[in-house]
Amino acid sequence: MRGAGPVVAVSGYYGFGNLGDEAVLYSMLQALRASLPGARFVVLSGDPAGTRAAFGVEAVNRWSPAAVCRALAACDVFLSGGGSLLQDVTGLKSLLYYAGVIWLAGALRKPVVFYAQGIGPVTTEAGRRLVRRVAERARLITVRDGESAAELRHLGVKRPPVVVTADPVLGLDPAAVGGEKGEAVLAEVGAAGRPVVGVALREWPGFGAEQEEALARVLDGLCRRGLAVVFIPLHFPADLGVSRRVAARMAEPAAVVSRALSVEEALSLFGCLHLCLGMRLHALVFAAVFNVPLVGLSYDPKVERFLARINWRPPLPAGAFDFAALSREVEEVLAGHEAAREKLRLAVEPLKAQARLTPRLVRDLLTSRACPRGA
Repeated sequence: MRGAGPVVAVSGYYGFGNLGDEAVLYSMLQALRASLPGARFVVLSGDPAGTRAAFGVEAVNRWSPAAVCRALAACDVFLSGGGSLLQDVTGLKSLLYYAGVIWLAGALRKPVVFYAQGIGPVTTEAGRRLVRRVAERARLITVRDGESAAELRHLGVKRPPVVVTADPVLGLDPAAVGGEKGEAVLAEVGAAGRPVVGVALREWPGFGAEQEEALARVLDGLCRRGLAVVFIPLHFPADLGVSRRVAARMAEPAAVVSRALSVEEALSLFGCLHLCLGMRLHALVFAAVFNVPLVGLSYDPKVERFLARINWRPPLPAGAFDFAALSREVEEVLAGHEAAREKLRLAVEPLKAQARLTPRLVRDLLTSRACPRGA
């Protein structure tokens, strides 16, 4: 190690305006700074200037081979994650990128860590071979759920041991976030002073006009009971279109957050909610961190995995629910609102400790004090 602390290079889907991934980075940096005082962080980013400004780190252009090579050559440890990086359901291009960076770090003889990753789905034979080969180059693999560990076993990964921790965002301290920034956003969109239903959607081929109409009718019913509906695009502006379409289908007025939020604003906003209705995984994670009762709409197995891990109600399929099913789900959650908050608190508390384990394992790897035990 050089200087006051280690140089830590980090790769993920950073610098693209997706608040789920940006919150993962935010949480990782908070936890790692506590575990590795004096560490320097270099993030491979799609928007290096934005990442530097938002997080106070060094950042390089992830698409520049020369910049990536220099960053990896200068680091003491390379972290791949968090998020769902090693999957091929969106095509092989993304998987090839993340696997390629892992391969390069290994070729430069840098210790590689999978940091609380969600693994899969990996559906192609080429993808399975690629994930197996790069995983076995890692010195430490931590995953955010047991299904990811099982996926690695299914792919034939035999080393290193796999440790199940938790999504980095679950390690955040809600009290440290505070509600001021979230209240300011609600005032900005005209939703202050009422209980708020936050809705976080994404564009997805299976989520069509029938589902948009059913959702709009359910939200209208909540508005008539005195709740405010606020659409929160977690990936801005990609989620803005579907948010505005559903809002336009509603008979009652609803607010749409029509600007990019910072990570701190988004976290604080979710802490102000009465109910969260989300397709985006990290909308549900944010809600769980603040013990906000939630209803999930699933477009990807990671949503089922997360809700199962917090012992929550299974999500409705994003492409196959109707008004009756969604209305029933929302009513049942609201009917047991206080009990739901307590259930979430009890479920999330042990996951906070598991999320905080990941940076300690990285510290122990760097100081060679301990070897992780497999899950």
